[in-house]
Amino acid sequence: MNGEPNTTNGLRAPQHGRAAFIFIFITVLLDMLALGVVVPVLPKLIVQFEHGDIALAAKQVGVFAFLWAAMQFLFAPVIGVLSDRFGRRPVVLLSNFGLGFDYLLMAWAPTLNWLFLGRAISGITSASFPTGAAYIADVTPEDQRAAKFGMLGAAFGLGFIIGPAVGGLLGTYGLRYPFWAAGALSLLNAAYGYFILPESLPPERRATSFSLRKANPVGSLVLLRSHPELAGLACALFLYYLAHESLPSIWVLYTDFRYHWGPAVTGGVLAAVGLGSTLVSALLISLAIKRLGELRTLYTGLLFGIVGFAVYASATNTVLFVIGCPLISLWGLAGPAMQGLMSRRVGPTEQGQLQGANTSMFGVAGMIAPIMFTYIFAAAIPRLPGAAYWLASLRLVGSFVIVWQVFRTATSEVGVTASGD
Repeated sequence: MNGEPNTTNGLRAPQHGRAAFIFIFITVLLDMLALGVVVPVLPKLIVQFEHGDIALAAKQVGVFAFLWAAMQFLFAPVIGVLSDRFGRRPVVLLSNFGLGFDYLLMAWAPTLNWLFLGRAISGITSASFPTGAAYIADVTPEDQRAAKFGMLGAAFGLGFIIGPAVGGLLGTYGLRYPFWAAGALSLLNAAYGYFILPESLPPERRATSFSLRKANPVGSLVLLRSHPELAGLACALFLYYLAHESLPSIWVLYTDFRYHWGPAVTGGVLAAVGLGSTLVSALLISLAIKRLGELRTLYTGLLFGIVGFAVYASATNTVLFVIGCPLISLWGLAGPAMQGLMSRRVGPTEQGQLQGANTSMFGVAGMIAPIMFTYIFAAAIPRLPGAAYWLASLRLVGSFVIVWQVFRTATSEVGVTASGD
């Protein structure tokens, strides 16, 4: 465990303190608001470009989703390594300025190709979340990181609760308005960061050079293999990401087919799940870490997810399905705990690279999981409509087993982690 460099993290935290975290929380919140605002209208704008051909537009929507995830996969490691070399502040600011002008480009886009280009750029410049996580690792003592990662997840969740609602409202006046609003939010975020956001990584703690070997997606995996426990946790996190992608991939299709939900019920339940996840991230994570420690919190969260997806898969009516919703929200305990455990195993000059590698894994999951889950759902409809959610539950069983195996022989590490020290 590369613990020595991280001891300075705890010493620097008082210099930034609560104010620094509030800065990065608002930065990520505004960024996620901008991203969420365009969610309800982007598919409709694509339909418009395809002259109302919904079948053709549906294929294009899939291509756009794949493109965004692919850009995350390719460029998240680059962003992470750049932040390790040049600091978090310039990367966050460039990301926000880039997103702002990109949304304005998408608002103006006269053809589908221009919109496609804009979506590619947004995938490249959406760096505030991984860089924000690295920022938190810079300024937060190790034993408090998981709780802070949870709060960052709450900013992410709030953005995706409020953003789509605002985007849907603006979209009633015109499909381009949400893109103008997203551009304004991102540029406002950039201005806010320029005047307020302090740098969290001083020059003496930065990487000495920028390495293409570390910055490419394959090279970033070298860091994940640098420590046996880190490699195991990375595998567990990838299975976590795969399971998570089952939610946006088939939620609407599944609940429509099995329970005949209309748009109002679907939107209401999704909002409730988002709110529950945000409350878990904002409030319960900190309490769980204090009482259980990071490792037991991770186990607890994974167990909630395993049971929650099993309930989704087996529920024969709406009431039973809704019972699974709070369980899926409580699954949110696992992600920040896993991030906290992983961040302990790299030094301060590698936090950005770690977060970039994690985001790259998320991009891979975002490329393969939607196709996997939708095809499984389509193939299993006649006999086992819940097959995709059973698979998601099994993914989390695999994640649980890997984490257990990683720490099974490391009894001293388990003792330190479980005590929360």
